[in-house]
Amino acid sequence: MLDTPDRPDDAAAQAVVASHRDPDTGELFGITELCREFGITLRTIRFYEDKGLLAPRRVNGARVYTRRDRARLALILRSKAIGASLAEIKHYLDLYGDNGEGRTQQLAYVVERTDLAIRELEAKRAGLDATLAELRLINETARRQLDGG
Repeated sequence: MLDTPDRPDDAAAQAVVASHRDPDTGELFGITELCREFGITLRTIRFYEDKGLLAPRRVNGARVYTRRDRARLALILRSKAIGASLAEIKHYLDLYGDNGEGRTQQLAYVVERTDLAIRELEAKRAGLDATLAELRLINETARRQLDGG
């Protein structure tokens, strides 16, 4: 049997999915709460705001963050941890769009960037392996000479 949006169960499911996309619903987080959760400083979050990566709302002058802001912060920190630049992170986040319409473009960008990063790291590893092999040979030769051999 085909599911149709006219069935009550389908409408409820679609409403739940839509509510997760609506930035006006759900939990709100304070800046201190996010700092504590992610182990970062207030200055770090403000820096990401200044760079256009986060855009919290203001309620009575205080910054409040939605689940979407929290997810963006997690992505920012994860991306920084693997060496992405702020420009790359901003480009990636901007591809998403307001309602996830750019998800396919995001995935294509991730594939492109990770393919490049993998190639670069594999080349670095090959260079390190060659250097290690040479250092081991030098070390062994020097040890033999010290041992009188």
